[in-house]
Amino acid sequence: MTTIKGLRWLVITLVAIATIINYIDRSALAVMWPGIASELGMDKRDYANIITVFLIGYAVGQSLFGKLFDALGTRIGFLLSIVVWSGAIALHFVARSAMSFGLFRVLLGVGEAGNWPGATKAIAEWFPVRERALGQGIFGAGASLGSVIAPPLVAFLYAYVGWKTTFLLIGALGFLWIVPWLIVYKSGPGSHPWVSAGEREYILTGQRPGAAAAQDDYVPTLRQLLRHRQSWSVIAARFFIDPVWWLFVSWLPLYLNERFHFDVKEIGMFAWVPYVGAAVGALSGGWLCGNLLARGWSVNRARKFVIALGLVVMAPALLLSAAAETPLLAVLSIGVILFGFQAAITNIQTLPSDFFSGKTVGSLAGLSGTSAVLGVIICMQLVPVLTTGGNYTPFFILGALLLPLVFVAIWLGGPVVRVQPKH
Repeated sequence: MTTIKGLRWLVITLVAIATIINYIDRSALAVMWPGIASELGMDKRDYANIITVFLIGYAVGQSLFGKLFDALGTRIGFLLSIVVWSGAIALHFVARSAMSFGLFRVLLGVGEAGNWPGATKAIAEWFPVRERALGQGIFGAGASLGSVIAPPLVAFLYAYVGWKTTFLLIGALGFLWIVPWLIVYKSGPGSHPWVSAGEREYILTGQRPGAAAAQDDYVPTLRQLLRHRQSWSVIAARFFIDPVWWLFVSWLPLYLNERFHFDVKEIGMFAWVPYVGAAVGALSGGWLCGNLLARGWSVNRARKFVIALGLVVMAPALLLSAAAETPLLAVLSIGVILFGFQAAITNIQTLPSDFFSGKTVGSLAGLSGTSAVLGVIICMQLVPVLTTGGNYTPFFILGALLLPLVFVAIWLGGPVVRVQPKH
């Protein structure tokens, strides 16, 4: 029987590629917005509303796909998710108003949301505890790499084929991804025919840290899940930290346009730079946590240390960005912000698999993702008000004020150990 050495790394590579496509698709509208808005007569408030309805779909999709992944499995869950979002981004081809863009963005949001609980579940299935943060880091680097690729790629396509055909071309990427996914991801490691006996044993035995093994059969209902403070810790942390990332994913091109008068071509030249920092942060956060665990640190100590370190890096960079006078200084300082964000979020997104068994991970990841989107929606609606007259200083201060709340949420969740049922 054919086996593939290190099959888990091929699985996480496919998940990372899906995430790259995910971010190319969601970033395309922001990159092309100055041109689309000029052609169709739309303004910044229209953009904020389009992003908000996308996020509403995204919030619904997080919880919906969290349950679907637990019910249908990772293979089918990812297939459904990427079909929905790839079809939705291709449909942008026929959008002609803020309303039609909004309708297609809702569908895009529902589909794209599945990528996150799906990735968290795949990592929980295929990686032992000591490697999960690194797996999450590779997945997170996919989001950052997608944001690196999107501005120059989309700006190039926009220049040569226009915005309508650009949406069609990037929509095709997801349908191409389906082919290797269905070939490679036949099942989890316990029954996959290509997994070597050694790798299967390494993965499965490493998923039961010490005394936690006895709790692996605990599969709480939704009501029981919400009775645990650990669940609320993850939910609250995502509510406060995710808006920082989305402030830049959604508004960086418009910030460069309003603050430094960039057109679509110049946005393509500069907007990718901060996401290099994000990619490095995702891999560094995962590597550092895994290294600390290998040196004998507890999961609790290692996770919280790296999360706190990421938050500490972000705070001064947010304040520096508020005072940036040149586009180069602005994008470099934003790169530091996103470095710290990805180092922290890589470990925050690993917490569901630290607290619960694989049968519950997708549900908690989905709930926390929905919470994150609610926080983002609130902030998205504040941005047009905070940036009146092109002054983005309050925008950066808002991000800085959220960081202490993230740390408090993690701290109040208690030790990072497998949750035991309440009697």
